[in-house]
Amino acid sequence: MSSLAARVAVAASGAARRMGAMLDGMGAGMEVAKYTEKLVPSTRFVAVDGVAPKAGTNNFVAPSASVIGGVTLGEHSSVWYGATVRGDVNTVTIGKKTSIGDRAVVHVAKIQGDHATSIGDNVTIGAGAVIHACTIEDLCIVGESAQVLDGAVIGTNSIVEAGSVVTPGTKIPSGQLWGGSPAKKIRELTSEEIASISETAHDTLELAFLHSVENAKDYKTLIAEEEDRLDRELRKDAWFDPNIPDPDEVLGQGLPGRIFNSTLTHPEEG
Repeated sequence: MSSLAARVAVAASGAARRMGAMLDGMGAGMEVAKYTEKLVPSTRFVAVDGVAPKAGTNNFVAPSASVIGGVTLGEHSSVWYGATVRGDVNTVTIGKKTSIGDRAVVHVAKIQGDHATSIGDNVTIGAGAVIHACTIEDLCIVGESAQVLDGAVIGTNSIVEAGSVVTPGTKIPSGQLWGGSPAKKIRELTSEEIASISETAHDTLELAFLHSVENAKDYKTLIAEEEDRLDRELRKDAWFDPNIPDPDEVLGQGLPGRIFNSTLTHPEEG
């Protein structure tokens, strides 16, 4: 009985969604000024004093992230959920395949010292980090909640531990591990640790691509995916599944003796 009730509920909800979509289409057809509904309507790119951010190719900027003013993003770079990159009184340059983690803040300085912010290629900025008016060269990791402050320079192939504070004007040579508050040199990085820096950047790039695909979906795609999920949840193993190709089908048109359901029989769906 519960299974029957579930199937009835699924069918009714599907019919209601289709009716809503039809009414929405009718309303859109009567509009004078066309409006496109977005699932994530938040503003991600904001111009300041006529200067707008410049994005590269294949960037992922999360719906809740903010990229403001004179910011340049390199290709395949990502700005994650809740992060802010603000180039209002100076410029921010972010290289290729670099990630700005969740809730991280990247800012610049102008009033107390004239410092832009430069972040190189294959850099991973951890969640909650503060990157302020400094330079981070290629292939670095800045841990979660760490701070890199005005005029500091982090050399290539270096790691700053989570929660550390790199004080203003500090210069970190290449290939070193720093940590603490204020941050001090702990030791030289091993060859394995240096290799892991680029691996971390690559792993984050792959994850950013996944999130980019999911965030790009419109409501029709999400409804179709939800209906497919419910269908698979309720479908019994013995039932025919149209999503699984039948090895005995003929010319891609199905199995003889079964009602064909293809672009030839339904050209309007082709």
